Amino acid sequence: MSGVRAIGPEDGASFDFGGLGVHWKIDGKDAGGRFSVVHHPMAPHALAAPLHRHHREDEYSFVLEGELGALLGEDVVTAGPGTWVFKPRNQWHTFWNAGSTPCRIIEVISPAGFEEFFREVAAHWGDLAKFAEINRKYELDMDFDSVPGLCQRFGLTFPSL
Repeated sequence: MSGVRAIGPEDGASFDFGGLGVHWKIDGKDAGGRFSVVHHPMAPHALAAPLHRHHREDEYSFVLEGELGALLGEDVVTAGPGTWVFKPRNQWHTFWNAGSTPCRIIEVISPAGFEEFFREVAAHWGDLAKFAEINRKYELDMDFDSVPGLCQRFGLTFPSL
């Protein structure tokens, strides 16, 4: 990318995973591989993902609206608009919409590359074998057995693939 460019609120492709959306904003190729940015809209009380751990990326979530809940290791945090939540690589974590209204976050991923994970999952949505393969490709550990306990503990919902 060369020069200054404005990215509008509706610019970029998006996909809804059933409670968690992804709206691609800045790809790694546009940032020299240093970072990427996606927006995540979340439905009320939606669990974004099972407990998971990235081996290559750090994630920085900025709350635009609503209330973000996150489990980071053993710590539970709740963040409102204007708050950053740091999810470092190699730490088990998950996040969700902790409120009864929509939640929207900006997710900065460093280094770049993981934005492609979402594209690949969207392209194969519903194919569990392919999903496991994509997780391995992106060095992402995911604990699907954590979902029922997380939903019960925090009063959340999670879509079936």
